[in-house]
Amino acid sequence: MSLILAVDDHEQNIKYLETILKREKHDFIFAYDGEAGMKMAYEYLPDLILLDIMLPGMNGLEVCQHLSSDEKTADIPIILVTARVSAEDTSIGLKAGAHDYVKKPFDRIEIIARIHAALKFREIRKQMIESERLNMFAATVVTANHKIKQPLTVIKLAVSALKRELNKEELSKEAISKRIDYIDTAVNDVAFILDQLKEIQEPKMSDYIKDVKMVDIDNSPKLTEPEE
Repeated sequence: MSLILAVDDHEQNIKYLETILKREKHDFIFAYDGEAGMKMAYEYLPDLILLDIMLPGMNGLEVCQHLSSDEKTADIPIILVTARVSAEDTSIGLKAGAHDYVKKPFDRIEIIARIHAALKFREIRKQMIESERLNMFAATVVTANHKIKQPLTVIKLAVSALKRELNKEELSKEAISKRIDYIDTAVNDVAFILDQLKEIQEPKMSDYIKDVKMVDIDNSPKLTEPEE
């Protein structure tokens, strides 16, 4: 069940949309002007917006442009409702951020089909984003494991050497200092790798092994590139 917001200044259009959408088991909210519609979009974050272009005050194109440019509402598909659907009108609406158009007077079968297509598109897009997020997480784990394994091995060997020398009572200040230097260098290497991962802005992938990706730390743009 999806929440659909309709913004139209004609009560008969609102009632018609409410009837057909509730029949399709969608929740329905509405507004009669652009300002009220935009306020409801932010308050309820609907799954889809049916937006009339010709509205009193702020028109539909202005509302569409505002909502599609705001990160909070940009992923909500907007279907513009208009009596005219010329190539120029379509171009203007798409540039404003609309997902689709539907022409007045409403055809029930067409509007239901366009709504379902837009909702399906949004769901697929959300799944793709989530899949990319999980793939990026997996690649980051692989990268951390690969890059950090070597300094951790150095730390482990240094600690083992310290324990062995302690047991043999052969530990000199020079030996202690040498082992601590190894550990300190390795810890700094780990910290540097983690800082690099944290600073990556646009991760680039490289092959680790077959079907497994890792983040290419050296060639991925960072948030704060070092000054030359």
